[in-house]
Amino acid sequence: MAVLADSEIRRLIKQEPPLVEGYIDLEKQVQANGFELTLREVSVIQSGGMIDFDNSQRVISDVSPLVFDGLGDIELIPGTYLITYNEIVHLPKNLMALGRPRSSLLRCGVTIGTAVWDAGYEGRSQSLLVVYNTRGIRLQKNARLMQLIFMEMTGESGGYDGIYQGENI
Repeated sequence: MAVLADSEIRRLIKQEPPLVEGYIDLEKQVQANGFELTLREVSVIQSGGMIDFDNSQRVISDVSPLVFDGLGDIELIPGTYLITYNEIVHLPKNLMALGRPRSSLLRCGVTIGTAVWDAGYEGRSQSLLVVYNTRGIRLQKNARLMQLIFMEMTGESGGYDGIYQGENI
C-alpha cells in the first residue's frame, strides 16, 4: 500500500470522475500527503442511535443544522457535532482514504473523528467534530479542517456498496 503524493492527487483530480470535486482552492487544499477538506455545515446531534451487527436495527441519530452568522462564522461550545464537507470524493476501486484533523485544529483543543473512506465510495462525507476546549471554538464557513490521505491498495476491491454511497450529493 502506498500513500499518494501531491502530484498523483493532482493528476487524479483531472480525470473523469475527478478524485475530488467541489473544492474551493486547489493550490491551498492539495498538500504533500493529501487533500484538505473544508467545512460546509455544522449540525447538532439531537437523538440517540442504534448500531447492531447486520444493520437490520440500525438507527442513525437525528441532527439539526446550525446557522453561520452574517460574517460566515459559527461559535461552538464544548460538545459533539456532525460536520459536512464541501468536497465530493470519487474513490476508484483501487484507492481508499483516511482522514486526520489539521494540526491547527488539534492545537485549539478540537478534533475530528472519521471512518474509513472505502474504495469505490462516492459522496460528500460527514465526520464527528469534538470540541474539548472549555472555551469553545469559532469556525469560518469553508475552513480547512481535515486532511484526507489517499492510499493505493494492492489490488482492486469490489467497491463500497453501503447506504452512504452517493451521500449529500
